[in-house]
Amino acid sequence: MNLLTLAKEIINGKRLNRTDDLSFFISCDLDTLCKGADMIREHFCKEYVDLCSIINGRSGRCPEDCKYCAQSAHNHTDCEVYDFLPEEKIVEACKMNEREGVHRFSIVTSGKALSGEEFEKAIHAYETMHRECKIDLCASMGFLTKEQLIRLREAGVTSYHHNIETSKRYFPYICTTHTYEQKIETLKLVKEIGMCACSGGIIGMGETWEDRLDMAISLAELEIDSIPINALMPIKGTPFENLERISEEDILRTIAFFRYINPEANIRLAAGRALIKNDGERAFVGGASATITGNMLTTVACATIRSDKQMLARLGRDAVPDYMK
Repeated sequence: MNLLTLAKEIINGKRLNRTDDLSFFISCDLDTLCKGADMIREHFCKEYVDLCSIINGRSGRCPEDCKYCAQSAHNHTDCEVYDFLPEEKIVEACKMNEREGVHRFSIVTSGKALSGEEFEKAIHAYETMHRECKIDLCASMGFLTKEQLIRLREAGVTSYHHNIETSKRYFPYICTTHTYEQKIETLKLVKEIGMCACSGGIIGMGETWEDRLDMAISLAELEIDSIPINALMPIKGTPFENLERISEEDILRTIAFFRYINPEANIRLAAGRALIKNDGERAFVGGASATITGNMLTTVACATIRSDKQMLARLGRDAVPDYMK
């Protein structure tokens, strides 16, 4: 397989699908693969890099049994536990990220779904942010109903995040309290009501290369707009605490073939970015066009945002949101 020829074919309209033999991605030359992925990224995403930041709006006590997660009540970790944050704290974080030039800001909550009084608090916080800020607003609140998603959209939320995590085959090995099919249905609702769909997964959980390829194809079939790729950082107290960390080369290979399979999506670096040298610099010339930034990655949010922007500027990339131009 000539990887650069394939990249040019994808630029010209070819799309890879489930009937194609994609096994060559597993063993092909990594440098050439990344070069082709960057060609595709440059054509579809130009030099623009999308930065998003999150705030953990509700933490801990999650009833789901996801084996990788510090916030699951089934696991025994030292994660913080608190109810939905005061609106003032959320709006303050949103405005800080806007001042620093982040493109989008999201409230993320633990649990199967945000509901009741806490969902109403979230709606009010989004209405306030939409009224007082220019930054794009996103949400990640589990298995919401169509009616709840519509209310979020009406409150100013433009994007909804809901990871599929892994392949359909491997999903039961990481979670048994909800199903892969439930995740797919939620994402279909997001697309149906006209919101941007953000969905990706975690690599390094014991899955095979075929599982990673299957996840990439599933996201392409759903026409996902933003694909966060997380590398597992094993957490003490979870069933995956003793898994070996995935290598930088394997992360870069995954990002690159996700770009080939999802050429028009934002391929977004997420958790585990520290496993790639220089804050993920090689990934940005190997298919990545977006990243999570700020205090998800460090307790010093402003410093992280600024260092990300400096690194991207060195690469000649444009990380300035439209509202600041």
